[in-house]
Amino acid sequence: MSAGNMRLTLKVWRQSNTDTQGGFESYNLDGVSPDMSFLEMFDILNEQLIEENKEPVAFDHDCREGICGSCSMFINGRPHGPLKGVTTCQLHMRSFQDGDTITVEPWRAAGFPVIKDLVVDRDGFDRIISAGGFVSVNTGNAQDANNLPIAKENADDAFAAAACIGCGACVAACKNASAMLFVSAKISQLALLPQGQAERSIRAEKMVAQMDAEGFGNCTNTHACSAECPKEISFENIARMNREYIGAKSSSKAV
Repeated sequence: MSAGNMRLTLKVWRQSNTDTQGGFESYNLDGVSPDMSFLEMFDILNEQLIEENKEPVAFDHDCREGICGSCSMFINGRPHGPLKGVTTCQLHMRSFQDGDTITVEPWRAAGFPVIKDLVVDRDGFDRIISAGGFVSVNTGNAQDANNLPIAKENADDAFAAAACIGCGACVAACKNASAMLFVSAKISQLALLPQGQAERSIRAEKMVAQMDAEGFGNCTNTHACSAECPKEISFENIARMNREYIGAKSSSKAV
């Protein structure tokens, strides 16, 4: 091991598929550079396992730039690891110490069944979006910005909500496996903009119904979701979602 590199013990969750029982396996890894990302470290681990004629660890990734939300790992008891405001792919090994034991698990939620090892099925999020997270607007050239005046506060709040990447860290952090931060971010983004008004009266009702159907839990205001969100989505979006939901229910009863 060269100077400055680390020796680590990895305790990694291994599970063949959704229907089998999983468990932790330990691996020793030498020569880990502090400048490696966490996923690059896992690449090295898998190369080592392949050389030993062992099955590599399945984990999800795509952009490795903190945009796609795929790199969902529960690291030492926290979604995406020990740093605030970063995804797993942006976490570097200098956040750990030589000789550390690092425990890595998949998201734990009924709505996120394990596909294999550290990969979970997050299609439930897509079905929630399909239920109401869209707008009905005419296609064609974009209008001049001045034709759609939007208060700066609303534009800023909508942009902040739109930063949600749908990774599921909020679900993994919540003791109830609630998806309300994710759902509220998508509802807030559209409720605050003129383009989102067409479905506003039914959006929250449909998306919340789908969230419940997927098996996600309810919010009990611990704020763990917002604290662990890599994009630091505000917990205030949940209050806005509740207002939208109550409004939708009131409108449907009045009809």
